[in-house]
Amino acid sequence: MQKIGLAVALLCAITGTANAEYLTDTQIKSLIGGKKVHLATSYGIEFPLKYASNGRVTGNGEGTVLGQYMAPKETGKWWVSGNRMCQQFPTWYEGRPYCFKLRHVGGAKLEWVRDDGYKGSARISG
Repeated sequence: MQKIGLAVALLCAITGTANAEYLTDTQIKSLIGGKKVHLATSYGIEFPLKYASNGRVTGNGEGTVLGQYMAPKETGKWWVSGNRMCQQFPTWYEGRPYCFKLRHVGGAKLEWVRDDGYKGSARISG
């Protein structure tokens, strides 16, 4: 049994699939807190969200196509619970909170799955 476990660990290290596991509460806070996350959109642009360490999140779509269809800038709150990053804005998504499972897929790249099954990708910057 130990040989199988070692072989799986070695295979994950070689292929990089160990990074494909969902992040824990601590990993999420460390990776996102104080950072800007750029969500990839179906419009071919990135939508920036700034996750302050104090639990505030600000999205700013000014100057993007998305800014034409919604309030271009809004500040809400974010928190981590049950190995998911959650966020809620006053008017975006009708004020409904959403939670996301996150995978760090290498470098500054993330993949996410929202609690309603919607999926996407993002990149992190300082």
